[in-house]
Amino acid sequence: MASLVAVSPVQHKQPSLSLLPSSVSDFNGIRLNAPLQFKRKAWQPKGALQVTASSAKKILIMGGTRFIGIFLSRLLVKEGHQVTLFTRGKAPISQPLPGESDKDYADFSSKILHLKGDRKDFEFVKSSLSAEGFDVVYDINGREANEVEPILDALPKLEQYIYCSSAGVYLKSDLLPHCETDAVDPKSRHKGKLETESLLASSGVNWTSLRPVYIYGPLNYNPVEEWFFHRLKAGRPIPIPNSGMQITQLGHVKDLAVAFVKVLGNDKASKQVFNISGDRYVTFDGLARACAKAAGFPEPELIHYNPKEFDFGKKKAFPFRDQHFFASVDKAKSVLGLEPEYDLVAGLADSYGLDFGRGTCRKEADFSTDDIILGKSLVLQS
Repeated sequence: MASLVAVSPVQHKQPSLSLLPSSVSDFNGIRLNAPLQFKRKAWQPKGALQVTASSAKKILIMGGTRFIGIFLSRLLVKEGHQVTLFTRGKAPISQPLPGESDKDYADFSSKILHLKGDRKDFEFVKSSLSAEGFDVVYDINGREANEVEPILDALPKLEQYIYCSSAGVYLKSDLLPHCETDAVDPKSRHKGKLETESLLASSGVNWTSLRPVYIYGPLNYNPVEEWFFHRLKAGRPIPIPNSGMQITQLGHVKDLAVAFVKVLGNDKASKQVFNISGDRYVTFDGLARACAKAAGFPEPELIHYNPKEFDFGKKKAFPFRDQHFFASVDKAKSVLGLEPEYDLVAGLADSYGLDFGRGTCRKEADFSTDDIILGKSLVLQS
């Protein structure tokens, strides 16, 4: 049976930290000499949306206990919506965020609801969702179209289905940045998300799909900024494939959460796709230097290598695809009025100060592929 319960608050003492403006000046390629400074302040997104009781929605989030969903659910609860997380129950439904005040956490945890189940158990999904009824679904962890069909079947009066897709659906192109109208790749590793978008478009439901590029920020479970922070902390050179001039793009998780809220009930977002990320691009070399500046480390030594000269087995030697990969966010800015709060260095400093800099990480450091690269580099130099 479905378990729909409010989660009782658990008291945790957590210092509330945010970076002072002096520590997050625009990245200019030089090292940051001043130490990071902190002040007590809870996270408040700029231009936070205001919701009246009459516009409050009964919202279901598929997922919600990791990364994107953690920040999104807090915004939705704060704005007066009734929010239920659908998860398998393997992770706690509510935990205090780094920098979150006891008061804010207690308020959130007293209001968030939980529906325990496996989304791949389609009959359970249909029966439990139809029994509850929801106005809006945020699908944060959906990967395949067949996982969405039972949700739509269970909620015939659904007002909006908001989907987390990926910019990885675009076909590799010589013309960049990627725009929402660009050709997509039906053979990409994100083809399930592409098929889900097609299903939503043909279903008749009111839908919106967001396509993030690379997401970063506190609690990131993908080794994006953390990969660089591990090497900077250890004082190691940073190996970067080929020239290091490949251009990429990162978007902060909190800005993504704001974008998800901005499309809620927004007529301009109906049956639309939006690229979401930061509004500036960066090279691989520049990203390494930006991570160092944001975290207060000296400018790193960068080692460039040809990946074709190495056999790393199943291990991944670098956390980004070795190509230019970035997308235009002009549509989101013009249609939704979205303005990212975080520039790259500010966002990386936020991530470091509220996560890695506190001694927390998702994955332990693994320098085995670095050692292979550096070992060959030393031989070539000798």
